[in-house]
Amino acid sequence: MKVGFVSLGCPKNQLDTEVMLHEVATAGYEITPEETEADVVIINTCGFIESAKKEAIENILDIAWLKKNRTLKAIIVTGCLAERYRESILEEFPEVDAVLGVGSIHNIVEAIEAVTVNKKKGSKRKYSSFEDKETVRLGGDRVLTTPEYSAYIKIAEGCDNRCAYCAIPSIRGKFRSRQLEDIVEEAKQLEALGVRELNVVAQDITRYGLDLYGEYSLARLLRAITDATSIPWIRLLYCYPDKITDELVAEIRDNDRILKYIDLPIQHISDNMLKAMNRHGDSAMVRSVIAKLRREIPDIVIRTTFIVGFPGETEEDFEELCEFVKETKFEHLGVFPYSREEDTPAYDFDGQIDEQIKQDRADIIMREQLDINTANNEKMVGKTITVLCEDYDPVARVHFGRSAADAPEIDGKVYFRAETRIAPGSFVKVKVREVLDYDLMGRAITQN
Repeated sequence: MKVGFVSLGCPKNQLDTEVMLHEVATAGYEITPEETEADVVIINTCGFIESAKKEAIENILDIAWLKKNRTLKAIIVTGCLAERYRESILEEFPEVDAVLGVGSIHNIVEAIEAVTVNKKKGSKRKYSSFEDKETVRLGGDRVLTTPEYSAYIKIAEGCDNRCAYCAIPSIRGKFRSRQLEDIVEEAKQLEALGVRELNVVAQDITRYGLDLYGEYSLARLLRAITDATSIPWIRLLYCYPDKITDELVAEIRDNDRILKYIDLPIQHISDNMLKAMNRHGDSAMVRSVIAKLRREIPDIVIRTTFIVGFPGETEEDFEELCEFVKETKFEHLGVFPYSREEDTPAYDFDGQIDEQIKQDRADIIMREQLDINTANNEKMVGKTITVLCEDYDPVARVHFGRSAADAPEIDGKVYFRAETRIAPGSFVKVKVREVLDYDLMGRAITQN
């Protein structure tokens, strides 16, 4: 029997897909990359904001069409949308045969067996499983869906921050750290598979260890990983500014294998908005953390995200944010128009803002950021940088990859020409020659 997977959403969700892939393959099922060839398709959904929900529903409908018009026998829906809307998915999508919550991904083989047996018996019985997400074991063996040289490693699950706009705590549960030894062992296994870039993820990696060890322990974890492996690039994603400790700053600064890159979601700079969003800390704290990072780690690359159009955001609040973006000049920046989500405090807030105004504000910020990115990139012309080669484009006849300043999937690329074909996963010295908006172009000098 052939099983296909559709994985949506963030890297943290992708890791859940990789765990399910391993369990399905271990059970003896054939994994196919083509949904049209599959007997069963598993759709691992995202569902924490409106755009993600729409994408998930569109994918369910697309796969449902295959079930009606091709040979597909069963559809299983997992992930955040499944956890959030549970039985309503089975009610609203009759083509769906099983729904698993985020605490039930280890039941995926049982779900496949249940739906296929029911089909053979001619039964229309559905399968559902929603185990306690806060007691499910974290981690597990997995099949990498990323290129063999780059992988994500999830160090915790859930979130305790309780931001007013966010449904993640209700979907994923309270924050739970994985045991340090378990994470280190997984890092060693990934290195053995050829991983040369390790991207550390969780909803909030800076909270790591507080529940297990009584203190923020990310710096300790990073030292343990670098002591146990020789992975050259370790990247930190999703760090909260109020938990950036002096110990962590020193570890990023002094550990050569921790990339001088940090994903620091700030969401806003107006104290009015930060308070309304239930963010921890105020504008002064945010500015102080950024100043400390840039003072202690002069070459630090900071990525951040903002939300515009949050209920009650005035023109003054928005102008303050615009000025902050202009003066701070983040290396990378993303903006999300506020998504009004049920089961969050902000859903019932007064002062909801028109959708067009939200989008206009997002566009203004991103136009400003394009200018900032272009100016930052122009400073790189003539410099030599290290690039992790990802592949070769035979049409354009250029290789492409990423520098230490660029995280996978979300940041820019470095395109470069070389005298010989360079294998993906190789580190290459590239001299930058020109700027392509968010990307760079250059020529390879050396490789290793």
